[in-house]
Amino acid sequence: MCGIAGFVNYKKDLPNKKNILNNMVQTLKQRGPDEEGLYLNKNVALGHKRLIVIDPLGGKQPMIEKFSLGEYVIVYNGQIYNTEELKNTLSENGFTFYSRSDTEVLLKAYIYYGKDVAKHLNGIFAFAIWNSKTEELFMARDHFGVKPLFYTQFDEALIFASELKSIFEYPNMQKIIDGQGISELFGIGPAHTPGFTVYKDIFEIKPGHFAVYNKSGLHIEQYWKLKSKQHTEDFEETCLHLETLLKDAISRQLVSDMPICTFLSGGLDSSIITKFTADYLKEQGLRPLDTYSVDYVDNDKNFVKSDFQPNSDNYYIDLMNNNTYSKHHQVLLDTPELAKALEDAMIARDVPGMADVDSSLYLFCKEVKKEKTVSLMGECADEIFGGYPWFFREDSLSSGTFPWSIAINERQKLLNPAIASKIDLKDYIDFRYNQSLSNVEILDTDSYDTAEKRRISYLTITWFMQTLLDRADRMSMANGFETRVPFCDYRLAQYMYNVPWEMKAYKGREKGILRYIMKDYLPDEIVNRKKSPYPKTHNPTYLKAVKSMLTTIMKDSSSPINYILNRDYILDILNTDGKAFTRPWFGQLMTGPQLMAYLCQVNMWLERYQPKIKL
Repeated sequence: MCGIAGFVNYKKDLPNKKNILNNMVQTLKQRGPDEEGLYLNKNVALGHKRLIVIDPLGGKQPMIEKFSLGEYVIVYNGQIYNTEELKNTLSENGFTFYSRSDTEVLLKAYIYYGKDVAKHLNGIFAFAIWNSKTEELFMARDHFGVKPLFYTQFDEALIFASELKSIFEYPNMQKIIDGQGISELFGIGPAHTPGFTVYKDIFEIKPGHFAVYNKSGLHIEQYWKLKSKQHTEDFEETCLHLETLLKDAISRQLVSDMPICTFLSGGLDSSIITKFTADYLKEQGLRPLDTYSVDYVDNDKNFVKSDFQPNSDNYYIDLMNNNTYSKHHQVLLDTPELAKALEDAMIARDVPGMADVDSSLYLFCKEVKKEKTVSLMGECADEIFGGYPWFFREDSLSSGTFPWSIAINERQKLLNPAIASKIDLKDYIDFRYNQSLSNVEILDTDSYDTAEKRRISYLTITWFMQTLLDRADRMSMANGFETRVPFCDYRLAQYMYNVPWEMKAYKGREKGILRYIMKDYLPDEIVNRKKSPYPKTHNPTYLKAVKSMLTTIMKDSSSPINYILNRDYILDILNTDGKAFTRPWFGQLMTGPQLMAYLCQVNMWLERYQPKIKL
């Protein structure tokens, strides 16, 4: 896991631009605190910051390979989980290897497969390879965009990086927010339209896409997407197939030269990851698995049950710890640090994000990093297996919009009236919603429920899951910490995408089929536990803290938030402890206190990044 950055310019000599490349790379030091490397020649500059996980000596980057009168140079962020299979294929075709590094395998796979290389990869990755023979840059991003890759064309150059802050280090690069950027921030945010950012003319390589940049320009192609196929296996065959895919996905992600841990909340998803990981370590004769959970000061005293958060985690964590080959550690966060870290979390994303849902993960990873470098987590199971309430609630299914973000009128009202008169958020949201749904192929064999849930699954996987993957990457990598997401294995996702809803929601339960196959592996109480989201603080002092922060901001009439948002409405939100915004801002967790925290992040972002608003 690392950070990458670079630029290509066919009209300027770049060896004297080392200072620019170095400035870009230094912004990524948290992603790669262990090593750094630079490569410059006439037309290309490539930089790398490394977090060492596998083969400290053999995985140094930029990595250079001379082959067939050409020079190939790679900078790469990620992990390839089918490294050994690729290595065997390449060895059979004449390639020799000098390290255990997946970087060397990836580079030689590109030399062998060319632009089709991404079709042969199983992993999480974002990489760029300079091909001196063809004088072109090849870039690719993994199937679901676990690893980030941004780019822009500016000053006769193509500029790319793992994070936006790195791109902003390029001389004279402007941070401009136009009408689309406002619509992304306040209509779609904290999600974003795949391929876009809030900043004008700065984009991301879409998940499942690759790009080639040469003297004729930039060419982008899709190498993978979810496909609708008829499911022909019966229930028991489906369960066996699913179990095989799941075990394989987890086992592939246990390769590391650094000790591995898991995040354990006591929910079904994290318990599955923990169970199989602990069993693997025990079979290998290794020490017990270390598991980690996050909780908040006085949460036990203040927890209140709800439809979205029906129970707290601690009982279930203890149950799992007593039933697995593991040793548990709890990270306890307090209100002041949770509020203080809102700015660090925003900087990690380079835009306002998921408020304390972000900052809590940021602080959690910061603590776990003191003892570990790599963790597996249960993220993405709800998207893949249909675990969210909106898969079952009629008001969400019939909302005609993204079901995790139905407060459209409230979002519009939040805009400054002068801006609101020029921007109709509903129009923009409707456009993106319908555009995305046009990619869904409904089969003649799909039942009504399967067709309906196929649409919602597609939206959830390509939009909501991407938001949580962004969160996981930014908050962990901002601490030089690697998170892996086995449920995001593209083979598993593709298979489950076509499993009929009647099987997927076995016995009418969210993630019903997953519960069924785990009945022989996990305690009944874990298997039958109702879905409970990522833990948030219920301590009333958090509301008090973010309310105080936002009040201080609003007392200063020069606060930049006043120029883009509706001051009167924000004051109503403050005076009602968030209840003036009648529905969650986003998902299940971003209610009153989290909305206030988000507004604080907006002001922090405007002050720190100082984007120019051009409507």
